[in-house]
Amino acid sequence: MTFQHRRGSARERALAAAALAAATGLILTACSSGGSGGSGSADANGKVTISIDCQPPTSKPALREMWNQDIAAFEKAHPDVTVKSIDTFPCETPALFTAALKGGTEANVFYTYFTDKQQVLDAGQAADITKYVNTTTVPALNDIKPEVLATQKENGKLYGLPTNNYTMGMIINRRLFKQAGLNPDQPPTTWADVAKDAQAISKLGHGAIGYGDYSAGNNGGWHFAAELDAMGGRMTTPDGSRSAFDSAQGRAVLQNLHDLRFTDGVMGTTQLYKWGDLQKLMAAGKLGMYLAAPDDITYMVQTLGAHYSDFSMGPMPGQNGPGAGTLAGGNDYMFNVKDTPAQIKAGVELVDYIGLTVGHGQLFDYARLKAKDQAVGLPEPALFQGATKAQDDKLKAANATMPVSYFSSYADAAVPGIPEPPNAQAIYKILDSTMAAVLTNSGADIGGQLHTAAQQVDQVLANSQ
Repeated sequence: MTFQHRRGSARERALAAAALAAATGLILTACSSGGSGGSGSADANGKVTISIDCQPPTSKPALREMWNQDIAAFEKAHPDVTVKSIDTFPCETPALFTAALKGGTEANVFYTYFTDKQQVLDAGQAADITKYVNTTTVPALNDIKPEVLATQKENGKLYGLPTNNYTMGMIINRRLFKQAGLNPDQPPTTWADVAKDAQAISKLGHGAIGYGDYSAGNNGGWHFAAELDAMGGRMTTPDGSRSAFDSAQGRAVLQNLHDLRFTDGVMGTTQLYKWGDLQKLMAAGKLGMYLAAPDDITYMVQTLGAHYSDFSMGPMPGQNGPGAGTLAGGNDYMFNVKDTPAQIKAGVELVDYIGLTVGHGQLFDYARLKAKDQAVGLPEPALFQGATKAQDDKLKAANATMPVSYFSSYADAAVPGIPEPPNAQAIYKILDSTMAAVLTNSGADIGGQLHTAAQQVDQVLANSQ
C-alpha cells in the first residue's frame, strides 16, 4: 500500500469500514502505545521522539521495507530524532479515528483524509504548524499547488501537510476501443462522445458493456458528485449549510445516465454496482469505460491480473468538452495538539522527507519503486507545479513501468479539482438511492428523485450544524 492507495475516496472508506472489526484491537493498541502526543518531547540532551502512523502492514512486504528504509535514512540524517512507526491498515478507520480524537490518542504525526480537517479542528486535536513550515523545512513548499495546500488551512493557519491527491477521470479499456474501431489515444471528452463510443463497444457483443457506473455502497452518490462537478454544479451551498444539487445540472447528470441505460442501452442489465464490481468487469475485458481515479489501474493490474498496457485515461467528460470540474481528494499528515515544538519541527521534516521530496520516499523514489515492481507512471499524485513538477515528470518518465502517454488526455485537460462536500459519506449514501432508481427504473421520476434526496441531505446538514 503506497501513498497512492491512501486517499480519501468512498472506496477506501468502504474498505476501512469492512476492516473495522478486525483492526480494532490492533489500532487501539497502536494508539495507546505510541500515539500520545507530548510523551516524546525533547530530553535534556536535545533528543526527541515522535510517533507516526500509516506504516504499511507486514502483508505488503515491499512497501513496508521501503517505509522502514525511509525511516532509517531519516533517523541517520537526524541523529537527535527517534521515529516510532505505527502499523495501521487501513491508514484510517473512521470509527477508530473518531475514538482517537475523543481520547486524544493520535500519533504525534497522524494520517487524515482532506475531508477530516474540520472534524479534527472541532475536536481541538490539531496543532497549528504555520510557523514551522517554510522553504527551509519544506523546500518544495512554493511549488505545492495552492488548491492542494489550501485543504490544510483554516483561518489563515496551516494544520497539515498533504502527501497525496487525486482527481477523477475516465478510464478506458484500450483493447475494447481497438476492437470497436475507436482510437484509444483519444478517450471521450464529452458525454455525447461517451454515448457514441459506448454504443460502438456494446455492439461488439459477447457481454461487452460500453459504460458502467455505481449505485451502491455510497459509491453511487460519490460518482453523482463527480459528474455534477463536471456539469458545473455543486453538491452544497458555499457555506455547506444546504444542498445545491437539485438543479438543472443535477437533473442533467441523472437524465444523461438514464439515457445511457435505457435509451442507448450501453450499460448492461445488471446494476447496483459498488466499488470493486466495475474494476472486475474492466480487468476481465467486459467493460469499455468508467469513472475513477488513476490508482484504480494499479489495483486492476496488481490484484486482478490486468496489464497496464490495457488502459488509458481521459478527462472527466463535460457537456461541450472536458468537465468544468472533477471531484478531488487526498490525504495528509496532521500534528497532535499536544506535540512539543521539537516534535512538530521533527514531524514536519519527516513528512517532507517521506512525502514531499522529489526523488525520495515512498511516493517519489521512482527508481526504487521500479526495482520493487511497483507502479510508476500514473498521473497521481499531482501535488506540484512549476520546477518541482517538471523535475518529477522527468524522473517519473525515466522510470515508468507503463506507457505514460496513455494518460496524456487526462493530464493535459487539467480539469480543476473540486473538494468533496461536508458530511460526504452521509450525502453519498442518500444519493445511492437516487442513482439506483434512475439506473433500474425506466420510468423513474428524475426531478422527484432529486428533490427527495435534496430534502434528506438538507436534514443531514442541518443536524450537523
